[in-house]
Amino acid sequence: MRIVEVSDSRVIVTMPVSSKTRQPAGLLHGGASVALAESAASIGSLYYAIPKGKHAVGMEINANHIRPKREGVVKAIATAVHKGKTTFVWDVRIVDEADRLICISRCTIAIVEAK
Repeated sequence: MRIVEVSDSRVIVTMPVSSKTRQPAGLLHGGASVALAESAASIGSLYYAIPKGKHAVGMEINANHIRPKREGVVKAIATAVHKGKTTFVWDVRIVDEADRLICISRCTIAIVEAK
C-alpha cells in the first residue's frame, strides 16, 4: 500500500493488484479490499488521534464488492462522515484506474486513550 494523501477528513491509499492480493481464481481478494479500506480509515483517524495523545482502533467494517479486478492498481478514497470525540465513521470507495467502483465500505474507528 502507498499513502497518497492524508488529513483527518480524507485519505487516499493505493494498492497493486498482484499475486499477493489476488484470491485463487485470480481476482482481487475481498479481504485485501477490506484491509485497504480499514487501513485508509485508520490512517485518517490516527492523524487526528496521535497529536491528542490518543490512539485509533477499528470497531466495525462492512464492504460490498461491486466489480472484479484482476490486475493494475486500486485506490481507496476514505472520507470522514462523522468525527466525534470517541468514534470516527468513514466512507471508503475503492476504485480502479478509470474511477470505476470496485468496492464500497463503511468503517467505524474508536478513538481511545493511548497507553
